[in-house]
Amino acid sequence: MYDMPDEIQVEADGPLRIITLNRPDALNAVNDDLHAGLARLWPRLSRDRDARVAVLTGAGKAFSAGGDFAYLAELGSDADLRAKTISDGRDIVLGMTRCRVPVIASVNGPAVGLGCSLVALSDVAYIAETAYLKDPHVQVGLVAADGGPLTWPLHTSLLLAKEYALTGAKISAERAREMGLVNHVVADPLTEALACAKRILELPRQAVESTKRLMNVHLERAVLATLDYALAAEEASFQTEEFHAVIAGLTKRG
Repeated sequence: MYDMPDEIQVEADGPLRIITLNRPDALNAVNDDLHAGLARLWPRLSRDRDARVAVLTGAGKAFSAGGDFAYLAELGSDADLRAKTISDGRDIVLGMTRCRVPVIASVNGPAVGLGCSLVALSDVAYIAETAYLKDPHVQVGLVAADGGPLTWPLHTSLLLAKEYALTGAKISAERAREMGLVNHVVADPLTEALACAKRILELPRQAVESTKRLMNVHLERAVLATLDYALAAEEASFQTEEFHAVIAGLTKRG
C-alpha cells in the first residue's frame, strides 16, 4: 500500500494498518530507500480516510538497528544525498507529529537511532522484555536531529534525556518504562499492540483523532522550536573529521 519501497510493508486489516520495517537481514537498518519511504509514509497514512489506527513494528529480530553504515558513509561524502536525507528527516518527524492516525509501536527488538525516534514519536509503545532503546548519534559523531533528544524531554526528565543522549547508552526495556519512554514491557509486543489498536477502533473516531491532535499540538510546538537548528547541526556534523574517522573504523570492522 501507499506505493512504499520493499523496505516498508503496509498491510490493511479493515481500518487497521500494520506497518513493518522490512530489512530483516540487516536488522532493519536504515538505508536511503527506507528513510525516504518513511518520509512519504505518514502523510499518506493520514490521507487514507479508511485508516483509523496503525501498528508499527519490525520484521525479524529487530525493530531497527539504526543507520546502515554504508549509507552513513555515503552521506558523509555525497552533498546531494545528504541534503535530501536532511529534508526527509524533517518530513519524518513532522509527518509523524501531524499524522491523524494513532500509531502503536510494537518494539519487537532493539530500537536504535531512527528506530528509537520512531518509538518516541508513536502514540503508545509496547516493548519486548529483551529489547532496548539506544540513540548512538553522538557515538558516531553526529547530532541527533531526528533522534531521541528532539522529543525525550517531553517524555522524561531533562536530566535523564541528557544522560542518554550525551552518552548513547542502551536503555533497557524496563528502564525505558520507568523513564516514560514506553508504556508497557511485555512478552509479545505485537499481540499487545494489536489488542490496543482494536480497543481504539471501538471508540468514536472523531473523539480519538481530535484528542490525539490536541496532545500533539504540544509535541509539534516543541519540535518546531528545535528542529531546524538540529537539522543544520546534523548536516554540519556529517562533514566533520570525527564523523569520517568513526565511520571508517566501523566500516573496516563490518
